[in-house]
Amino acid sequence: MVLGTASQAPTRARNHNGYLLRWDGWGVLFDPGEGAQRQMVAAGVASSGIDLVCITHAHGDHCLGLPGVLARMALDGRHRPVEVRCPTPAAGAIGQLVALPVGRRPFDVVVAACGEGAVRPGPPLALSARWLDHTTPALGWRLDEPDGRSLDPARLAAAGIGGAEVRRLLDDGAVHGVTVEDVSDHRPGQSVAFVMDTRRCAAAVELARGVDLLICESTFLDGDEALAAEWGHLTARQAGEVAAAAGARRLVLTHYSQRHPDEGEFARQAAEVFPDVVAARDLDRVAVPRRARSVQAGP
Repeated sequence: MVLGTASQAPTRARNHNGYLLRWDGWGVLFDPGEGAQRQMVAAGVASSGIDLVCITHAHGDHCLGLPGVLARMALDGRHRPVEVRCPTPAAGAIGQLVALPVGRRPFDVVVAACGEGAVRPGPPLALSARWLDHTTPALGWRLDEPDGRSLDPARLAAAGIGGAEVRRLLDDGAVHGVTVEDVSDHRPGQSVAFVMDTRRCAAAVELARGVDLLICESTFLDGDEALAAEWGHLTARQAGEVAAAAGARRLVLTHYSQRHPDEGEFARQAAEVFPDVVAARDLDRVAVPRRARSVQAGP
């Protein structure tokens, strides 16, 4: 769910940043800028659906909505803790936002500052981070689902396994001498990368290596390359180049400068170097591509 697509300044049509990833009932909120709470209401997104908050850096358009989101959680009666991840250099600023007196808060907020590398093992998704190249310390985030197995109904039937025995097979790994591997195929885990404010850098490509969905800033258009480099941002074409170099499956563009009101132009420029491009608009819902079919290995 895209809560906002504006960069430094919101416009009449674009709210500040905000992105909610829903994954099998688990929710990650990225970079809640101003107005994130209101955008959640407009999108029909409940605050109870947020389990983790990830902030790339301490610029206001990426974090000033955090106090309001926490206040909404309190209003909605949340009691379970919420974890906020941010870069170590931003921990003081994010801690101040969390500490703002916004009313009674019947739950704990854990600000967990971090640097590059494996950050959180999951479940359900493993979180890792890489340093990007912005005007202030900024982390890009990556979420990876573990590999699994897909049961094959035909092989289950041939092995005479059905009903409650299927559950036993999954729990114990084998039933009547038949293993899970005998009646299933490898199911590759899926992955999502979140690359916000950055110049072109190797870390952005590595973060997005082979992901199913890359959410990437594209602040400027062709002709603004010098401006993008000066302010630590990407053009739409450069975002497409990151996706192509990384071998990503789908690219979602966002974080547009107010000087460019037509999202379609961002999509057109990125599509010249990468085929599957979505130019996000506020309140859009963008699906992670369906899992690539896994081919059973031969003998």
